[in-house]
Amino acid sequence: MQLTVRDAARLLGVTEQVLERWVRRGELPAQLVDDRYRFHRIELLEWAAQRKMPVSAEILEEPGMAHRSLPPLAQAVRAGGIHRGLPGGGKAALLRAMVARLPAPPGFDREFLFQMVLAREHLGSTSLGNGIALPHPREPIVLRVAEPAVAIFFAEPPVSFGEGPPVHTLCLLVSPSTRAHLQALAALATALRDPELAGQLAARAPDAAILASLERVDASLDHARADGAARRDGA
Repeated sequence: MQLTVRDAARLLGVTEQVLERWVRRGELPAQLVDDRYRFHRIELLEWAAQRKMPVSAEILEEPGMAHRSLPPLAQAVRAGGIHRGLPGGGKAALLRAMVARLPAPPGFDREFLFQMVLAREHLGSTSLGNGIALPHPREPIVLRVAEPAVAIFFAEPPVSFGEGPPVHTLCLLVSPSTRAHLQALAALATALRDPELAGQLAARAPDAAILASLERVDASLDHARADGAARRDGA
């Protein structure tokens, strides 16, 4: 579901006038639908994450998912794995090596995923600006997996993504459904803004330390969701 100007302004904590000014300047991606601006939830989250803007916890709530619980991020990372020593050599080479190492079912078309991820980068960098990138296809790639999985990759050496500092850490998500992909991607992008977790990723901390930080972030996200739900119920 696309967001209205009112929805997007509330999630970003700004006025509708400020939001529309960003759109008119070409700073914020939007679509015109029946002469009204509409926003994609994930694009809005990416835009805010790249500018280190706080967002409302409501952005994590994809419609239709309110009564379904996804696995915590720490569990998803355990499923996807933490992969070290990803060779550099440029953005395309890095993305190809990442897709090659991604845990996936037998027969999965890795070349197709690589081309989709590369095409998304041509639209704009997925770097979050802190040495971390969240490469993903513009449209979710759904695999025959039971639960979402997040694979974390450490690049050696870091690679330029065209904007911001070189990227040293990349995260790639696979999901069993489109809705699960959207909600998990939103939670992951929010978690990667956590200073302690970002610092551990930059320092190539041991797997156990990274997973412990993810468990702490999971608890924080759960608390934020619960607070948001309580406010909506009390409205």
